[in-house]
Amino acid sequence: MLSLEEAQSRAQDLVTAARRAGADAADAIYACNASTNVSVRLGALEDVERSEGEEIGLRVFIGRRSASISASDMNPATLATLVDRCIAMAGQAPEDPYAGLAPEDRLLRKKLPALDLTDPFEPEPAQLRERAMIAEEAARAVPGVTNSEGGGAATGRSQMALATSHGFAGAYAGTSHSTWASVLAGTGADMQRDHASHSVRHIEDLDDAETVGTRAGHRAVARLNPVKVGSGVMPVIFDPRIGSSLVGHLIGGMVGPAIARRSSFLLESLGEALFDAAITIIDDPLRLRGLRSRPFDGEGLPVERRALIDRGVLTGWLMDSASARQLGLEPTGHASRGGSGAPGAGVTNVHMEPGTLSPGELMADVKRGLYVTELIGMGVNGVTGDYSRGAAGFLIENGAVGQAVSEITIASNLKDMFGALVPANDLAFRYGMNVPTLRIDGMTVAGG
Repeated sequence: MLSLEEAQSRAQDLVTAARRAGADAADAIYACNASTNVSVRLGALEDVERSEGEEIGLRVFIGRRSASISASDMNPATLATLVDRCIAMAGQAPEDPYAGLAPEDRLLRKKLPALDLTDPFEPEPAQLRERAMIAEEAARAVPGVTNSEGGGAATGRSQMALATSHGFAGAYAGTSHSTWASVLAGTGADMQRDHASHSVRHIEDLDDAETVGTRAGHRAVARLNPVKVGSGVMPVIFDPRIGSSLVGHLIGGMVGPAIARRSSFLLESLGEALFDAAITIIDDPLRLRGLRSRPFDGEGLPVERRALIDRGVLTGWLMDSASARQLGLEPTGHASRGGSGAPGAGVTNVHMEPGTLSPGELMADVKRGLYVTELIGMGVNGVTGDYSRGAAGFLIENGAVGQAVSEITIASNLKDMFGALVPANDLAFRYGMNVPTLRIDGMTVAGG
């Protein structure tokens, strides 16, 4: 794998070549990754996979016309052809009054922040195999588990470099370590499946494999013998595993491109109290060892910790440069990039601040409700906010979690859900997006 300096040079060289070939402006993004994944099933090695790849993407501007192209072949002749082809494409593209690089005076000029995203330790395949074996063995040891889809362990390293023709160049790297297990409980048509996993930047932060496996086994067994639920309006408690999806829908309505297209259910909500005043939602790209941390955004702008929801109030949109120009606003450091195409907008490490009640206290007064651990399907309308998804989980009766339930549908409108949402105090940072246990009253539940 290239060093960070070499990765940055590769992006800068492509930008220089594009300018020499006649582009008015250009940027290039280089990404490479290497990973090793070991999986086992029923106590036997199933697969050892090693993958390495690299990609470079170029975007050029001829006046207000632009085009982008990417390649995974780093041969100099291939890259020269890439430049010529991209410039020819830009010459035929329609004019876009909002296209362009990020404002030059907003670029990150100081030293990149140190985010501790790389772990020097790289486990050997034999160590990954041992971890996978332990995880699956622990899951299969849980009484009631009858079969396995396997266990696994993986390690990886990736790096990204960005260069622009108006003065930005930067690169950063990150490592990952993960363990997972997925098992089945019960027999025949009554079998139930569940899983557990954990991913971190540094191996010392990783849950031990036995804990991951045991969690998977208990989750699968708990889902056995699901009962039917009568339809009605009732409180729904969202497990932290899936409650973050609600914040994901919020963010989908906050991104600049959706606002510029006028295709968001939040269009008229800027500055409004969407949530209770006790709720704050933070985007923190500078979190040390964060799974989505980054020192700069996809256009070379600085990033910072920001409240997306501040004491219930929607604070603003998430802007890349193009959508900001279209709306007459400033970019916010939320540009996101793939290898090809124009930047979009997105978030990094997001979390909802915890509430004051424990999960038990949160559901103590629920006579009849649902504790949801799985959501199925994508029945969410980003324009209207209408929400309807398949779900599975457990019945709550008289404040206690009881029998498993499946084949149910929960429905409401996102704005109504946000207004009724109450968080518990059990926030833990395990994913890229983290929430505590969440309660939403007044949801419509339809039984299977």
